[in-house]
Amino acid sequence: MRIADDVAEALENGQPVVALESTVITHGLARPENLEVARAMVDAVARGGALPAVIALLEGEVRVGLSEGELEALAENTDAEKASLWNLAALAAGKKDAGTTVAATAFLAHRAGIAVFATGGIGGVHLAPFDESADLVALSKTPIVVVSSGMKSILDLEATLERLETLGVAVVGYRTSQLPAFHSPTSPYSLPARVESPEEAAAVFKAQRALGLPSALLVFNPVSEGLPFEQVGAWVEAANREARAQGIHGKALTPFLLRRLAELSGGETDRANRRLLVENARLAAAIARALAG
Repeated sequence: MRIADDVAEALENGQPVVALESTVITHGLARPENLEVARAMVDAVARGGALPAVIALLEGEVRVGLSEGELEALAENTDAEKASLWNLAALAAGKKDAGTTVAATAFLAHRAGIAVFATGGIGGVHLAPFDESADLVALSKTPIVVVSSGMKSILDLEATLERLETLGVAVVGYRTSQLPAFHSPTSPYSLPARVESPEEAAAVFKAQRALGLPSALLVFNPVSEGLPFEQVGAWVEAANREARAQGIHGKALTPFLLRRLAELSGGETDRANRRLLVENARLAAAIARALAG
């Protein structure tokens, strides 16, 4: 693991740092939008008074904090892999370039000493049997604040929320008592707790650490301008029907569904995705400041 000099210095001095995942750059958004959004997230963290640290694998080496040149190279690399915990070591040994998922980023950020991590949406329970993201177990044993806008819209939200409870992952809504549904700011599902400010979120995480609880604190931040929950649900259902009809499953399913959602919504899901990524980076910076204060 190579920690950038400015990140190492900030951590040593107790200054606020926010980790940013990189699969949104390598796999989540089309080029050149992926680089534009990555820069916007970095800028949002910096403007929020914290130091941004994009985490990725470059030539097999974990990098915590990418330079502008490294960020550009990663965004342009069409051969970059997707690194989760089950293949992280193999990709490192193979000297591969890779974007890090929520699970891998949370693990690596915590190892580096970073307390706050911003992303778009976490993984969870898919509608297909036995298809469950590694994010959930990773978050159950990684004490870090993760700011997201809920789970990705293509998931079984109710089942994912139940799994988070079973795994003991702490969950709070940011100024909401309802689960945000990624592209939608609300859903029919209730959250166990809410906070009204970055300082309250920081206080919850400090209490978690004092109690010795091992999990992440998920701070679910509703997108400011999203789409109606029922409409997104109808698009997801239609996209899943198409996937079944075409025999699409496994690793190919998620990118297919996200692409179809963008097409069915006339690009509205992509616009909401861009908005929430930047908003989550901004909130993460405020929480990191509160923790460092």
